[in-house]
Amino acid sequence: MPLAAPPELNEGPGHALARHYPRGHEIDAHAHTWAQVLYAVSGVMFVEVGREALVVPPQRAVWLPPGTVHSIRMMSAVDMRNLYLHERDIGHLSRRCDVFEVNGLLRELLKTVAEREHERDETYLAAAYRLAALELAHATRYPLRIPLPDASDRRLDMLCRAVIERPSVDIGFDQHAAFVGASVRTLARLFSRELGMGFAEWRRQVQLAIAVSRLAEGQAVSAVARSLGYLPSSFSDMFRRELGAPPGEFRPAQTLGTSVQPVDGFDAGPTRSRGELS
Repeated sequence: MPLAAPPELNEGPGHALARHYPRGHEIDAHAHTWAQVLYAVSGVMFVEVGREALVVPPQRAVWLPPGTVHSIRMMSAVDMRNLYLHERDIGHLSRRCDVFEVNGLLRELLKTVAEREHERDETYLAAAYRLAALELAHATRYPLRIPLPDASDRRLDMLCRAVIERPSVDIGFDQHAAFVGASVRTLARLFSRELGMGFAEWRRQVQLAIAVSRLAEGQAVSAVARSLGYLPSSFSDMFRRELGAPPGEFRPAQTLGTSVQPVDGFDAGPTRSRGELS
């Protein structure tokens, strides 16, 4: 697959790209000089922005202001649509990264603009880009984010990434500590200082983010529970306690493609694009 070329924004009202990526594909950290809306028509993305990780199913998209450094990992096969907006059209939008819910109008705008980009119908595209930018201002923000360490302590960084790879409660804190070569006490202190919470609370946030994305793909509650090391009843209790509703009542929008394979972990061998822009 060819590398995605950076769009030239000195001409036209904006630009869009449509790309397909296999599960496990990684795009290294990079930034754009233009604003970007990062969206997947189907599939689930794991996006790192600064010291936060975002699990992004097709019910959501990521708003990236100009200059925002981000990296992406595909948790499943992903059909991506990227919308790049000219600076003159984004003055009313946030200057920080946001995750927002994608309604029917915004979804169709993101899909259609990317698919009609090659037509270069400037009148249509100018109106579509402006409408997308206006619609973004009214989109509901999604608050669930996973805090990440700043990588200054290799042990904490290794532990956090190990948990993201395997978030099951079957792997205890002491096992993770032994894996990274640090004491439980030292790591507990690092979690509190660097992430503002304990290990159990942080791992629960990872589990909830991954669980929501898997439920969005249509996986059964029992399968999601067991993949995270829970009995279904215990998982439902945790989900209800944290998110206010049981997982059986989770109703994602019907936007996932039928070709997307279930996400049963982060263990797929990744392919990586160095310098690829998305």
